[in-house]
Amino acid sequence: MDEIPKHHVPNENNTTSKRTGIQKDVPYLALDIGGSLIKLVYFSRHEQSQEEEENTNTMETLENRSHPVHGGWLHFVKFETREINHCLDFIKFKQLHCQVGPDPESKQKGTVAKVKVTGAGAYKFADLFMEKIGVTVEKEDEMDCLVLGANFLLKVVQNEAFTFIEGKKESVDIDVNDLFPYILVTIGSGVSINKVAGDGNSEIVDGTRIGGIACWGLGRLLTKCKSFNEIVELSKYGNTKRIDLFVEDTFGDKKYVEKLNLPRDMNIGSFGKTISENRTLEDCKVEDISLSLLEMISQNIGQIASLNARLYGIKMIFFGGSFIKDNTCAMGTLSSSVHYHSKGTAKAMFLRHAGFVGALGALMSYENKHGIIIMDESQNVENT
Repeated sequence: MDEIPKHHVPNENNTTSKRTGIQKDVPYLALDIGGSLIKLVYFSRHEQSQEEEENTNTMETLENRSHPVHGGWLHFVKFETREINHCLDFIKFKQLHCQVGPDPESKQKGTVAKVKVTGAGAYKFADLFMEKIGVTVEKEDEMDCLVLGANFLLKVVQNEAFTFIEGKKESVDIDVNDLFPYILVTIGSGVSINKVAGDGNSEIVDGTRIGGIACWGLGRLLTKCKSFNEIVELSKYGNTKRIDLFVEDTFGDKKYVEKLNLPRDMNIGSFGKTISENRTLEDCKVEDISLSLLEMISQNIGQIASLNARLYGIKMIFFGGSFIKDNTCAMGTLSSSVHYHSKGTAKAMFLRHAGFVGALGALMSYENKHGIIIMDESQNVENT
């Protein structure tokens, strides 16, 4: 196994404020601020106490979970980007920024603490970080962080990768000696596709603007949903047979269809029946719209990913990004799309900590000063 990255933590006592539940021992944190979501990761020496959890629950987070690692816990927190002030309030309330930055000698000289941030928001909100919590933003390259975070998860966290076939999750054992090369597809606001040949050896080879934010934007216009999670939830009750166009709808002659060797249930046109049957938006169920939209975008991403895998002769494709979080429709469609377009030569796999890959990469970029080894201490991350 390759050497596990080492990262620093200060030698402070593991103490917690009984009055507020604020932790005193946080050595560092990092954020990935995208166009729609903020992903925050921080390390602490202890799991959240019940008091801390109750206090944190009052904060407006989209997600808040933890995972055990050697020497402590990694905590994963998510906000909407438009709620950046809530995120900064969370950091301030938990005092996550107080232990980040220069050593005591540098502090006496007036050196300002720095927080590792990746994503477009590292530039957009840099001044707000200083104004609200008094820290400067140390900007990390987004693509480098994505690859660094993915390599860390695949090498260190047990059962991190899984397949999703016919509605069933199945963990994949990763041989770290045979990990490279692989394709990393990150589905966030947009989609980036990286070819990862090894540690420190990767390049972005493709991408598309038709990703998570396109799905959310179209879904909001068509269904009036207020969040992307609502679209995902509605899709579970949808039926594309009522809104999409299939082979069986187009060819009236069954024998001709058999001659063409086309499956009768092959989808040949997303939203096709809205035209062929002269429907209006009011005639369509929001559940069907949500499902058709998710399948359309996921199928397109799967096709692009599998074509890149074929181009570079790569068999493993890992999907990350918040788009796939609890999104069974997307994962199922991506899997079938990759299988179909790669002619079965490539395999679609997913990361359990998918939305936090970039933030984890930023966290890994802190300088090694104290030599603590971050390694997985959980035998089962199914519930993380």
